[in-house]
Amino acid sequence: MSATTLLIIVFTYFALLLLVSWRTGRGSNNESFFIGNRRSNWMLVAFGMIGTSLSGVTFVSVPGAVGRDAFGYLQITLGYMIGYIAIAFILLPLYYRLKLTSIYGYLETRMGTASYKTGSLFFIVSRWVGATARLYLVVNILQIIILDKLNVPFWLTTAIILIMIILYTYEGGVKTIVWTDTLQTTCMLLGLIICSIYMLHHMNIGIRESLLEMHVKGLTRIFSTDVDSKNFFVKQILAGAFITITMTGIDQEMMQKSISVTRLKDSQKNMISLAFIMLVVIGLFLYMGGLLHLYGAQEHLSASGDQLFPAIALEHMPPVLSIVFIIALISALFPSADGAMTALTSSICIDILGMKRREDWSEQRKKSIRKKTHLWVALSFMILTLVFKLIDNNSMIGVILKLAGYTYGPLLGLFAFGIFSRRKVKDGLVPYICFAAPIICFFIDYYQRYIFGDFEIGLELIAINGLITWLGLWIISKREN
Repeated sequence: MSATTLLIIVFTYFALLLLVSWRTGRGSNNESFFIGNRRSNWMLVAFGMIGTSLSGVTFVSVPGAVGRDAFGYLQITLGYMIGYIAIAFILLPLYYRLKLTSIYGYLETRMGTASYKTGSLFFIVSRWVGATARLYLVVNILQIIILDKLNVPFWLTTAIILIMIILYTYEGGVKTIVWTDTLQTTCMLLGLIICSIYMLHHMNIGIRESLLEMHVKGLTRIFSTDVDSKNFFVKQILAGAFITITMTGIDQEMMQKSISVTRLKDSQKNMISLAFIMLVVIGLFLYMGGLLHLYGAQEHLSASGDQLFPAIALEHMPPVLSIVFIIALISALFPSADGAMTALTSSICIDILGMKRREDWSEQRKKSIRKKTHLWVALSFMILTLVFKLIDNNSMIGVILKLAGYTYGPLLGLFAFGIFSRRKVKDGLVPYICFAAPIICFFIDYYQRYIFGDFEIGLELIAINGLITWLGLWIISKREN
């Protein structure tokens, strides 16, 4: 299939998103943009959050990593379930009780302005880096399979895609994203199922036979029992729980959709539903990863990692399935980028610029500032995407989870201290603690062989980071009278 045809498919899909945006974004204001006027349907939010939680990284990296880690990612997914339950019954009641637009407003109520600004800043850095890494992965694949053949430079590809995202999120924000994410999650999951069915048919095997072949090749192993290994199942499950609590529960992008639901009980239904759906969906992605490796071995392919799925879908499947793959891929791209850009715009406007407090600003001025901020956020995405292009790591899922350990850890410590301790911190010292914790973690991680010997620290680094932050906050705090 020609690159021009594939490009037409991309633009046709984008036109559909614009149509949805136009229908849902009419009459929008800042409240629509930030939290959807708190009128979102919980079932739509739950389904759409699948796409946001998974993104292009899961669509490409998780199946590609099966050859190296087998089904070990399910260990982390079991931890995700624990995390979602904790969010539903600990964090969501807190957010609804305080009627928050930005969840970091809790830190100001509990600790003070410096803590509030610090939490917001760590979210901005965390989501900016994580979302851009996800964006880079899919943009790079589109560049290789389509735009390189048309002699379009990578920077221009990135710019065009970001302009597309701006166009359909510029007015409606969360109000629009709830609907576009639903559409995109549907397309992504259909792509997963259709490609899996084709591979089973092509190899002339059933589901049971495919699982037996995967087992023979060692691809179905889930639990690692090596205590010293960074993949030890207890470490992975705990890491999954903390990653979910931080990257979902105390992440403005994810929570702004949940708190856009009218009632707390419905928002909790959304979160619990998401916990079980994610387990099933990740299981399907891992199963497809096993099929990809069986298929690749049968066809004697050399591609591996993030390049395996694109290579098979575009070079070894019929043209109609190549179209399915492209639609599913860009459906995985947009939810991870549009929600992040909207959440970062919200956090900068509300938390950093203090828009909610500026009664001297007219609604028109606030709307103008919000739109300009949205454009600056998009520009920052483009710059960091170009940086990731220079790094060009072959497995972005590992990069993203590693970075999360450093940037989300202080947020975990801040919220944990605020919720589970009644001590009063010296607010002005909080930023120093939060910036010191990731630096300490970096040295612990870098010199872990000298400190722990054969015992390896993996994704649980995020919990260690949070614990160091918590201890630091305890040191600079005192009992309330």
